[in-house]
Amino acid sequence: MKLISVNVGLPRVVRSNGDSVTTGIFKEPVAGRVMLRTLNLDGDRQADLSVHGGPSKAVYVYPAEHYDYWQRELPEMELPWGMFGENFTATGLAESELNIGDQFRVGSALVMVTEPRMPCYKLGIRFNRPDILKRFLASGRTGFYFAVLQEGEVGAGDPIELIKRNEGSVKVSEITRLYTTDKRNTELLRRAIKVEALPESWKSYFQHRLEKLIG
Repeated sequence: MKLISVNVGLPRVVRSNGDSVTTGIFKEPVAGRVMLRTLNLDGDRQADLSVHGGPSKAVYVYPAEHYDYWQRELPEMELPWGMFGENFTATGLAESELNIGDQFRVGSALVMVTEPRMPCYKLGIRFNRPDILKRFLASGRTGFYFAVLQEGEVGAGDPIELIKRNEGSVKVSEITRLYTTDKRNTELLRRAIKVEALPESWKSYFQHRLEKLIG
């Protein structure tokens, strides 16, 4: 497991369908080491804090392996690291294998897996194609977020070391499936609600879904 690229960007105003939109989705790789803090990397900000950012979404991670898939899907596009708005482009971290609550050492920082990434319309702006949102979710290649448990410096090339596996948790991919294609899985809903590391917004959403299913 390895950190391939560290990507940051400040919010900028872009035009979309004739409107001005402020977005922080445009990230570019940076050289050298960067300080990772509780809410974000130095030099990085989120535009709409009502849906982006916060302690549970301090770092967005996207597996580098997914870029091969998207290059096949979108052969006409250039896909530089950071194209999906991720802060970390990394290898060896698959949504189907990561548990919510797993902890890792990256550089001198300690981080924890919290939730999958749910795309908003700004991903469509970044790709200049609105169909990317449905394709992104349907692919299951969502990436995921880290919370920062201990601040520290990170840089491209750093190993990503598993410190603690959150046994008995649910996978990142299972949270995505509960949201998209496996909405009536009451057993998995019950398991997800019990995961302490899963943000309260997800647990409340799943609790409401479960109550509707069981009457």
